[in-house]
Amino acid sequence: MVRFKNRWLLVEFIPVDSNAKFKPLNKPAVALDGKIIWNALRQSVLSNFGDVGWGAVAPSLTIKYFSPQTSVGIIRVSREHHKVAWAALTMLTSIDGVRYLPNLVHLSGTIKHAQLSAIEHNRVVIARYRALAKTPAGYQDSYEAFLEKTTLEIEALQD
Repeated sequence: MVRFKNRWLLVEFIPVDSNAKFKPLNKPAVALDGKIIWNALRQSVLSNFGDVGWGAVAPSLTIKYFSPQTSVGIIRVSREHHKVAWAALTMLTSIDGVRYLPNLVHLSGTIKHAQLSAIEHNRVVIARYRALAKTPAGYQDSYEAFLEKTTLEIEALQD
């Protein structure tokens, strides 16, 4: 029996204002989901690496998780072709007409390490939101429920 070896990319999609250089937007006009991201990655691979690149990456490329609140997703791709997917992700400039800056947060060989990194990254993002809102450290808000919900969703992912 042969085991398929994968790489797991934890990616954050940062919306960027098209008029200013790298000025983050508060709320993008287009709501992202896994299907939209998969199609954008497909177009990026096709335009940068052609049909041969897409033929190599396509069988293993899947979006396993995406959170529209934090714009963080987990992408699975085969170990042999993860550099093509990573390069296509790096060269991705816009998704459905909205400019995004894809930030690779973590590259992992197992889903477990990708899950742990995603949970930690969500905590960091929520801490940034709380710092912007200037809430005290012990304050209970809706972010606690969000963290619990996303932690359960991420831990439930299967290979």
